[in-house]
Amino acid sequence: MQLLTLITGLALATGLWSAVQAINGEARASYERASTQLGSTGLDSLVPKNGSISVAKYVLLRRAGWKLAPVLEGLWRLPNGSVTLIGIDPLNHPTISALSSTASSQLDALSPRGRLFLHPSTRRYLNGYSNLPPVTFTENLPTGVVLTDISIAEELLEQYGQISRLIILRDQPIGLAPLAGLAPELVRRTASGAQADRLADSFHLNLSAFGLLSFAVGLFIVHGSVGLGIEQRRNLFRTLRAMGVSFRLLIGLLLGELMIIALIAGSLGLILGYLVAGTLLPDVSATLNGLYGETVDGNFTLRKSWIASGLGMAIFGTLVASVQAFVNLFRMPLLSAPGLQAQKLIARSSHRTMAIFGCGLVLAGCFTILLFDGLMAGFALLAGLMLGVAVLLPLLLSKLLAMGGRTAQSALSEWVWADMRAQLPGVSLAMMALLLALATNIGVGTMVSSFRLTFLGWMDQRLSAEIYLTVNNDDQAEVLTDWLADLGITTLPIRWTEVPYEGSPLRVYGVIDHPTYRENWPILESSSAAWDVVFKGEGAMINEQLARRLNLWPGDILALTEEWQTTVSGVYSDYGNPNGQIIISLPDLLQRVDNIPNRQFGLRLPPDDAPELINKIQEAFDSSSVTVVNQADIKARSLAVFDRTFVVTSALNLLTFGVAGFAILTSLLTLWNMRLPQLAPIWALGISRRQLAWLELLRSLTLAALTTVLALPLGLILAWVLLSVINVEAFGWRLPMYLFPMDWVRLLVLALISAAVAAAIPAFKLARIKPADLLKVFAHER
Repeated sequence: MQLLTLITGLALATGLWSAVQAINGEARASYERASTQLGSTGLDSLVPKNGSISVAKYVLLRRAGWKLAPVLEGLWRLPNGSVTLIGIDPLNHPTISALSSTASSQLDALSPRGRLFLHPSTRRYLNGYSNLPPVTFTENLPTGVVLTDISIAEELLEQYGQISRLIILRDQPIGLAPLAGLAPELVRRTASGAQADRLADSFHLNLSAFGLLSFAVGLFIVHGSVGLGIEQRRNLFRTLRAMGVSFRLLIGLLLGELMIIALIAGSLGLILGYLVAGTLLPDVSATLNGLYGETVDGNFTLRKSWIASGLGMAIFGTLVASVQAFVNLFRMPLLSAPGLQAQKLIARSSHRTMAIFGCGLVLAGCFTILLFDGLMAGFALLAGLMLGVAVLLPLLLSKLLAMGGRTAQSALSEWVWADMRAQLPGVSLAMMALLLALATNIGVGTMVSSFRLTFLGWMDQRLSAEIYLTVNNDDQAEVLTDWLADLGITTLPIRWTEVPYEGSPLRVYGVIDHPTYRENWPILESSSAAWDVVFKGEGAMINEQLARRLNLWPGDILALTEEWQTTVSGVYSDYGNPNGQIIISLPDLLQRVDNIPNRQFGLRLPPDDAPELINKIQEAFDSSSVTVVNQADIKARSLAVFDRTFVVTSALNLLTFGVAGFAILTSLLTLWNMRLPQLAPIWALGISRRQLAWLELLRSLTLAALTTVLALPLGLILAWVLLSVINVEAFGWRLPMYLFPMDWVRLLVLALISAAVAAAIPAFKLARIKPADLLKVFAHER
């Protein structure tokens, strides 16, 4: 049984950790492939603070000796959707040699007609588009990306004389003039400095933190199992020491035994991790694609680094979890082994030390977030709070049990309280594991539920039109809007463009003056008469992500280009979008940007009339040219995407909770043999074995209930940190916090069930123990 629990605990800990690392590794491998395919791996780039880079500036830098590769990037709107069009200089861009195996194809890219390079799956976007340059299909480009000569990209994007960024090539000459002096208006962005990269990294950091927490909870099982093995064989160790076996040899043999078990359990954990990662990878891929715009292949590949990491963590975790058992073995006198009373005295004497250490961890986490900024500071705060309170738990439980003992009305109840306090050192680690699992479930559950509730309200405000339409071209749009005007339907055009800003696309929407925006748009902060200022063309609304990133708030000036500056009138929430967004008046947008497609519309009408209008549109227009979606369908799809986003979190939550329950079981099994000297006298005084079994269950349930009560405030603090600190640093938006008491009740019930199931085996053994075994306690020295 002890070997089974040790292998199971270590396999669970390794499995959860390796699953998270496998998912992260697969995702990062996909990013690396995409970056390599575009030739930007490890290369810094120069981006404009606003607007674009002029050809004259590029020529100036090249004449100064800098080796640079120009890139023009933009959204290319096609009849069947939009793709990212990237224009490069084929003579010096680092990726051009990998795009085609024939030299003629590469030379064609320099011809007047040029050449387009794209992935075969991107072909469908080009169907129906005439007068295209020759096309070369290659597996060396990501889906949705088209690569061509920069002169061809200028024509297709209608962005003549503009450069989005300059890639700084390797092997630069020595003694070049500093870029800060040659081009002070350009910013050097490191290879890992893109906003989407930082957002995706924050997601992987969240996953890694969750995996590490699951691994730590699993180590409590290993700790209990190793302690159980030491306790069960203490007579053997005492005999071996008396026969002359040195402590060093004994420890060496035990370490060798544990390393063999660690390798076996680690291998089983890798298999478990592979299965878990394969199950969760599609949901992770959907999350990264939907929230961060990152594409992750759905295929899973075994990697040597992942296997080495899993086995290494299994061995490392086993050594860490075994330290206390070895220390206790080292302190064991030659002719006697420490009993429960000795362990209890040692543990009680360390409560104050642990409490001081726990308070230090909490204070260190708080000081970190006060002194430093960034996502790592937020996670340092979380680590300090979680670990600090976990270390404080034994002292807190001891005080609560002492208070409970003072309420005892009989000798038996007084013994029950005292016995729980006496057994606390043996189950404290399991209770710590339960505390961490419960606090994580409360905190993450509160965050997800608060996010969901906020998201529902946000969708009701943001998706205010009853019907949304999309057509294939502007001519169809004109016919459709005239037809709708004859029916008296209000049409709200959804027109937008993207402008480069600090090397990233910034989406600018143009809106018409309509009460829909004043009454429904989710505004967080605004100046007086904000929408009036926007509709006059004198201001702009920006989303929360852009506001926090640039520290722009109502009244500040936003400079999109040197000629295009506007005042921030308000800030609105924009959940699920990693990029900046601006709303200005439609006439102002059309005056500044030419040829903005007019193909998307929102229709305002009484909700009850929406189904009838959808039928009329489908009867009057070809379904292939007009796409009609009602508000309810969009909300349902968005909510489905939202729920799928947190599947991984929920799965890891549940697995962590299960591991904590298993940790309680191993601790109770560890204490089973050690408790007989305390239970035998009570049985001899007339308490039946069945009553003792029920008291064992009661003890486990009481400790679990007290731990749940202590986990509640910790979980709520965790939720606040996630919503107000981690979310802001990782995603750029702050969410309100809501409380869900019924979820707490559900977790309390689950904790009690876990404790009851864990205590069932020891209680069953106690109810069925032979009286002769209890009598032996009085016959042998313990």
